[in-house]
This record gives sequence, C-alpha cells and structure tokens, in this order.
Amino acid sequence: MYAHLRIYTVNKGMMDDWLKLFNDKLIPLLNQSGINVESSWLNEEKSQFIWIRSYGNDIGDIEEKEAIFYGTEWWKENVDMVRSHLAHREIITLQNIK
Repeated sequence: MYAHLRIYTVNKGMMDDWLKLFNDKLIPLLNQSGINVESSWLNEEKSQFIWIRSYGNDIGDIEEKEAIFYGTEWWKENVDMVRSHLAHREIITLQNIK
C-alpha cells in the first residue's frame, strides 16, 4: 500500500473552517477519486492538521488518482480558496512493508 502522510500548518484562526471544508468537501471528493482518508489528527496546539491518505498497491496509483482529484471541476474552481487556509504543507510518501 502506498500513502501520503500530510502535515498542514493551518493559518491562525482558520482551523474550524478548514475542518468543515475538509470533512464536507474534500473527503467526498477524494473518495470519488479513489483516494482513501485513513485518519486525521490535530497537534496539541491545534495549529497543525496531520492526516494520511492512501492510494493503492502500486506507486503509480498516486499519480493516477491525484490526476483524477486535481482534474475535477470543483478542485479547479476552489484550489486557491482551499490552499488559502494553509501556511505550509509537508508531504511524505509512505510504503507499507507488511
């Protein structure tokens, strides 16, 4: 299984809005694109949003499924608004070794 560990630093005062956007809009769109949200957390200060999204058993699944997601009309129309919530993003690619 291939996945991304994503750590987002959310702009001050925007976490509640980010969580609503993530749960109401992004999760359904990710699921429709074949990307599964495995879990999500907030750090103790509630300034970072940490989550894992999984793609499939082939490294090529990442590129394929992200192309579907980033190609949706909703994403194209809202990408700037979504990213305006974030001060910084760190993305780490993971491979399950079980």
